[in-house]
Amino acid sequence: MGKQWWKDSVVYQIYPRSFNDSNGDGIGDIKGITEKLDYLKELGIDVVWLSPVYQSPNDDNGYDISNYREIMDEFGTMKDWEEMLDGMHKRGIRLVMDLVVNHSSDEHAWFAESRKSKDNPYRDYYIWRPGVDGHEPNNWGSIFGGSAWQYDETTEEYYLHLFSKKQPDLNWENPTLREEVYELMSFWLDKGVDGFRMDVINFISKEPGLPDAEVTSPDKYQWGGDYFVNGPKFFEYMKDMNERVLSQYGAMTVGEMPLATPEDGVKYTDEKDGIVSMLFQFEHMDVTSGPGGKWDQQPWKLTDLKKIISKWQTELHGRGWNSLYMENHDQPRSVSVFGDDQSYRVESAKMLAAWLHLLQGTPYIYQGQELGMTNVYFDSIEEYKDIETLNMYKEEVEEKGREHEEILQAIHKKGRDNARTPMQWTDEQHAGFTSGTPWIKLNPNYTEVNAKKALSDENSTFYFYKELIRLRKEHDIIVHGDYKLLLEDNEQLYVYTRSYKDQTLIVAANFSGENVTHELDESLQGGNLLIKNYESTSDKLEQTSTMRPYEVKAYLI
Repeated sequence: MGKQWWKDSVVYQIYPRSFNDSNGDGIGDIKGITEKLDYLKELGIDVVWLSPVYQSPNDDNGYDISNYREIMDEFGTMKDWEEMLDGMHKRGIRLVMDLVVNHSSDEHAWFAESRKSKDNPYRDYYIWRPGVDGHEPNNWGSIFGGSAWQYDETTEEYYLHLFSKKQPDLNWENPTLREEVYELMSFWLDKGVDGFRMDVINFISKEPGLPDAEVTSPDKYQWGGDYFVNGPKFFEYMKDMNERVLSQYGAMTVGEMPLATPEDGVKYTDEKDGIVSMLFQFEHMDVTSGPGGKWDQQPWKLTDLKKIISKWQTELHGRGWNSLYMENHDQPRSVSVFGDDQSYRVESAKMLAAWLHLLQGTPYIYQGQELGMTNVYFDSIEEYKDIETLNMYKEEVEEKGREHEEILQAIHKKGRDNARTPMQWTDEQHAGFTSGTPWIKLNPNYTEVNAKKALSDENSTFYFYKELIRLRKEHDIIVHGDYKLLLEDNEQLYVYTRSYKDQTLIVAANFSGENVTHELDESLQGGNLLIKNYESTSDKLEQTSTMRPYEVKAYLI
């Protein structure tokens, strides 16, 4: 495998609306990001992935774009953005922007033209179909609930929207539309961005004819993913994009690809013939989901997580590249899902960090993860802002009659607003995020969990992350070593080795709140302690040892 800059990097995701507000309107903005660049420099990250800051009516918090070449008024101006980019580059931090081109906003000029008439030149930029017997063109359901089709009275036809009805899907079959996408990508690359995170990019190719989905539930609308996930022309479109645009700039790309398999991962991230630098897969994040999907939360098993992680680690080694994440703007806080956010918040946040960062792949830190920020438990549905959450609540409680408390519990565990509460900078009013009224309520634990407190405590989660980033830069084994799982059937301990040249790195993590004794092979002894999350830990690896609750330790042999 070759040596690309993004393999050695650690990425930090900023969700701008919730990061830092510079002007007191309660909404995070670009100047607010610039104000905190020294904080990011101190942490040691190499790349910022910035969630959308483009012009948008904010139906889905910026993932519905009405102008790809303009900055959203709430976030500032293009000059603010250019100053932010310059500030990042001066500090040795690269910028990856969000590319959202499976769909646009229905307020984009292309769609405004497209809906005017069936013979409008922009009509074919989107996916329009006549109804069938007075109903939608097919039975596909939207990922945000309801039908994936919206009737438009002007031309008496339906348009496809796999997400909100204000997010019509772009028609990638149209070569002119593809040229428009390439041009807007070049626009940002020419401005100096270093790559793109590609939103649901493996949805862009739809099966010709858009057939009905198989009926697998009693619901009126069905999951149609068989006809748009990794569709028939997806690879062809992405190869063309690479040749025409990305390869000209040496850009880093990470494709968000729901339902991708390790086989897909190898094909898509192959250095010679692949289409992206790395991808985001969701298999490990779905380990808590039951048969009913995301909102059907079930107890999870460590052995299931081991199987998924190990499969991706081994199958991509030497053939492709992994991304490593446990949080982002769409996921709950990892310490609340996989750790203990009450009794062992700091210990389990550190454990998850070391366990993840010492795997093979490019690690991602989501804003606040380095502080051990937790899920939030709002009492009222009115306090939530996320369209997916609100649509689900309406469908389940108001239409199907399910209990409010039951659905609120699911939202507490899995709702996207868990990650979107404001960044907790200080213990002062509104956590130092804004001098105004925050657009969404704060997590009340900001008085205890905040950056000011973390920076003044050398044993904080922040400095633990900083140390992990430093170790990655010092030890090639962390970037290039192969992976082997130990204690495969243990439901409390996750132990693995990384091997490279004549070195072995062994990582042991206790995913439980109990003391657990384990025994390792005689060959795995000695070495030097690389990192730990408990003060009193043996400097040398012992054959038999007891792991304390949520303890993690790594040794280099």
